Amino acid sequence: MPYSAVDNDMSSEDLPASDSLAMPNDLRVESWEELQRELFRDSWDDRLNRYRSPYVFRGLWNKHYSLKTSLMRIGGDFAKLEPHLLRNFRKYARGTTLAGDSIWNWLAVAQHHGLPTRLLDWTYSPYVALHFATADLNNFHADGVIWCVNYVKSTEHLPEQLQHTIRQEGSNVFTPEVLEPVVTSLKSLGEFQEKPFVLFLEPPSLDERIVHQYALFSMMSTPDAKLCEWLTEHPELYYRLIIPSKLKWEIRDKLDQANITERVLFPGLSGISAWLRRHYTTT
Repeated sequence: MPYSAVDNDMSSEDLPASDSLAMPNDLRVESWEELQRELFRDSWDDRLNRYRSPYVFRGLWNKHYSLKTSLMRIGGDFAKLEPHLLRNFRKYARGTTLAGDSIWNWLAVAQHHGLPTRLLDWTYSPYVALHFATADLNNFHADGVIWCVNYVKSTEHLPEQLQHTIRQEGSNVFTPEVLEPVVTSLKSLGEFQEKPFVLFLEPPSLDERIVHQYALFSMMSTPDAKLCEWLTEHPELYYRLIIPSKLKWEIRDKLDQANITERVLFPGLSGISAWLRRHYTTT
């Protein structure tokens, strides 16, 4: 089935950094029950007296896949190619989108439609992340992974001006409307400070897929900064759940029973077809 850029990045497009990628905060789960406990860890918020997870999630079918962006995957001097890619996308896409003038809206639109960008796709839903880690039956031979990143605490590492902006908004993530007044270009984002940082950006509701997948993006301050390396320097902000291959069938069947399927996440005939294909495949 055709995938959007959101779906490509959240399923199987990250290239292996090595055959032995391991992170300091890896936890191998051995049962569905343990998986639920770990996915919802630290969800209780005393300030709200409610369960509100501070984590966002990214599911990949292979635990060896790193957090490479689609921009990095084109190779060569990709950092210098970034402005050319986006400029030409805007030039040729005029009249076909309601992105307006904001560079951040255009970046989100470009990512959604498959242009190589520095953005990575995440979801607020741990079950959506689980879906992308277990969607393809052909990849059940390999251990999968769920990346879990504390996007709330990550704001403490933003430059002071961006921290002030997001606190004034009363949010933990940026939207194009909030980011635009203080950061007007990709170049100016990298000029806030020499040391790389990450921010999380909620895309506009371009279509039903973004809405149904409860999606948001991570964005490093420079195109060549690697989120994997940044997280390694801030181990308190993340953990990874390793999903044994033997557990994938149980997870997949229970997600299907809970209606976390392509029929919901990819509205339209292609999503229905993908869901039915897997549902009726003989094991």
